[in-house]
Amino acid sequence: MFAIIQASGWPIWPLLLASVIAVALIIERSMALRRSRVVPANLLDQVVGDVRGRGVTPAMVTSVGAHSPLGRVLAAGLRNMNSSREIMKESIEETGRAVAHELERYLTTLGTIAAISPLMGLFGTIVGMIEIFSSQGVNGANPAQLAQGISIALNTTGLGLIIAIPATIFWRHFRALVDSFVIEMEQQAIRLVDVVHGERRN
Repeated sequence: MFAIIQASGWPIWPLLLASVIAVALIIERSMALRRSRVVPANLLDQVVGDVRGRGVTPAMVTSVGAHSPLGRVLAAGLRNMNSSREIMKESIEETGRAVAHELERYLTTLGTIAAISPLMGLFGTIVGMIEIFSSQGVNGANPAQLAQGISIALNTTGLGLIIAIPATIFWRHFRALVDSFVIEMEQQAIRLVDVVHGERRN
């Protein structure tokens, strides 16, 4: 492996850095965007049960808000449950936008890596082609320089695609996952508003 890197020359180093960053972001987002962590099951039912049983207390709102991203959205509604339905929904929507922004953290970086990796590979191909043309002299081609140019051209192009393909797949997967979480949190928050204002029993 090291021999391949050494043969590919300096154009491969930015690609290796991009691959390390992409792997780190994929692992981090895979851990952060687990359904049990973002939209825990039965949280809304527990909140509704507590509201009906003991009412809303500052300690309860703080506990719900610290529970999960969904908990933050529900806690925003609980803080304004004595206000009108419109104000309660506005507070939920404002918090929901902030939560959605946090869920999308690092996805722009991952998408950028997916987009520029083939371009960095193409840049390496151009550098390799320059090496190949530079190997042509009046006395014929320089075999070592010719081999160096071919290695740079092929290895950087291949590595660029190897990075871009999974990065694109995971970027699209995470974007779809965040969208589904946002929709689910919105639906649960609306249920809470309806229950609090007596328009829904469960």
